[in-house]
Amino acid sequence: MSKETHTSTRSPLGRFIDQIEETLIATLLGFMTLITFINVVLRYGFGDSLIWGLELVLILFAWLVLLGISYGFKHTTHLGVDALLNIVPSRGRRIMVLLSAVACVIYAALLMKGAWDYWAPFAGFDATSGRWFPTGFENSRDQAWYETEQVPMLSWLRWMEDVFNQGEAYDKMPRFIPYFVLPFGSALILLRVVQATIRIVTGQQDSLIVSHEAEDAVEEAAALSEEK
Repeated sequence: MSKETHTSTRSPLGRFIDQIEETLIATLLGFMTLITFINVVLRYGFGDSLIWGLELVLILFAWLVLLGISYGFKHTTHLGVDALLNIVPSRGRRIMVLLSAVACVIYAALLMKGAWDYWAPFAGFDATSGRWFPTGFENSRDQAWYETEQVPMLSWLRWMEDVFNQGEAYDKMPRFIPYFVLPFGSALILLRVVQATIRIVTGQQDSLIVSHEAEDAVEEAAALSEEK
């Protein structure tokens, strides 16, 4: 199923969620560009800079990447190599696609566990037990007092000091805030891969990747040229 067809069949709620995700991704990219531009102007025009600018841009980039990955699975826009798929019979192709989808689900689940286990101590939560898959929770050292290097603490987030830092004030933004993208983004990736796998099983989608993108781009360019 093509990307256009898949998108057009979404419910109003699905399209609304798409708009939220697209707006968030665009906002992150816009803030990255704006902060970088301001830093360049300050550095070369006034010999100054936003000392926290680089760190914040790196944080926003991490959010952008992880949210973009889940969005790519949702709309089947990830690139992939399908040379082997194209030379096997349709039945073999479907089996290989299903196997790859299951492998992606397993990988996404492992990624989700690892992301939670890394982030949880920074928020004062317990990490999961078990080497590969969670078997419960185990005590982990509370690291909620860890702060970012330069990003200032926002006044409207001061309530977190009582919740996560035993009432102690944060000089800089605590790390669990930017690091939250790890479990959040991983959970979205797992959700989108599971949804895509269900669509493959039910025949609504051919694979997890976009196929023949180059050929489609050439055809679109040719069609535009003919219209002009």
